[in-house]
Amino acid sequence: MASVNKVILIGNVGGDPEIKYMPNGEAVANFSIATTDQWKDKQGQKQERTEWHRIVAYRKLAEIVESYVKKGKSVYISGAIQSQKYTDKQGVDKVSFQIVADELRLLDRAQEQQQQSAPKESAPPADFDDFMDDVPFN
Repeated sequence: MASVNKVILIGNVGGDPEIKYMPNGEAVANFSIATTDQWKDKQGQKQERTEWHRIVAYRKLAEIVESYVKKGKSVYISGAIQSQKYTDKQGVDKVSFQIVADELRLLDRAQEQQQQSAPKESAPPADFDDFMDDVPFN
C-alpha cells in the first residue's frame, strides 16, 4: 500500500535561521514558522490559535534560507514531517517533530522579484546522524 508524508505550510518566520555546516561542508538551516487559525466561537467572539513548526532545510535550500529568510518574513514551505526521539536533561524520553523542507517560496511583496525555489532534497545526507549527535532538541 502506498503512503504519503507531505506537509504544506504558509506562515511567518519566528526568528532568524540558524545555519550549520556538516563535516562534508553541506549547509543545514533550522528555523521555525508560526501558523495561525482564526474562528468565531458560539458567542461570536474572535478566537485565535498559533502553532509553531520547526523547519530544517539541507544543501542548496539551506543556502537559500541563509540568504533570504529572516524573522517576520512570510514563507510557503512544503516537505515531510519527521519525528525524532531524544532524552531530556531529566532523563525523560520524548519525541519532537520537524518539517524537512523540500521547497521554499518567499511570499513577502518586497521579495516577489527574488522569489526562490529549490529542487526537492527530502533525504538527509549520509553523515547526518553524526552531525545530529551534536544538536540538542530540548
